Amino acid sequence: MSARALIINADDLGYDPAVTRGILRAMREGVVSSATFMVNTPYTEAAAREAHGLSIGLHLNLARGEPVWPGFPRDFLEGGAFSEPRAPTLPPDAVEQEARAQLERLAALLGRPATHVDVHKHLHRHPNVLAGLARAARAVGLPVRSIDEPMRRELQAQGVATNAHFIGDAGAEAYWTLERFEAAVGALPASGSIELMCHPGYTPEAVKSGYAAQREVELATFLHPRARAALSRAGLTPTGFGALTSGR
Repeated sequence: MSARALIINADDLGYDPAVTRGILRAMREGVVSSATFMVNTPYTEAAAREAHGLSIGLHLNLARGEPVWPGFPRDFLEGGAFSEPRAPTLPPDAVEQEARAQLERLAALLGRPATHVDVHKHLHRHPNVLAGLARAARAVGLPVRSIDEPMRRELQAQGVATNAHFIGDAGAEAYWTLERFEAAVGALPASGSIELMCHPGYTPEAVKSGYAAQREVELATFLHPRARAALSRAGLTPTGFGALTSGR
């Protein structure tokens, strides 16, 4: 892709009811153009009812909650649930089957397929997870988020579409302040697909999260008129991950 396309993707739809409300507001009233959905939480079904009509991908969750695939090997779980520290040891075959099962659940809940896949906590940094996910994504023709150049090259070698550039993080301080967003938009690459990862939302009300009040800062950023003005100055209208596959 030589033309420039900006995807502003909010992670964690379905993670917590307050987070979901914030993401949906950021999409319907703000500049967020895409979100990724966790389909194995107690809040999944309610989120699905509220998200119809939006551009939604899968936030593949191998870090917490129970597997969707009933055949997931129990030896790799802790008390029947995923364990983030065990992710590097997951067999690629199990990752592939779980990714397929989560994609099928998303399609059943939303009534349409996912637009793309990314991974909670970027667990596809681990080779086994990336290998299994790449197989699942290739089988259904979906793009996968890449967070760095080595991952990008590997996905492309496996025949999986991916973004050309990636910007975003989550730490002790809110990442997407309004000032940082304006600066980033003004300095985006001149071509290629660019994913701007974000975590807008209201402070979680049911789940303990290290990224909590920071979400409200991000939500305010993406709702602010200055965010839309920055995009307008850059000549950009944010889009979804369909931009990566629409030419196929």
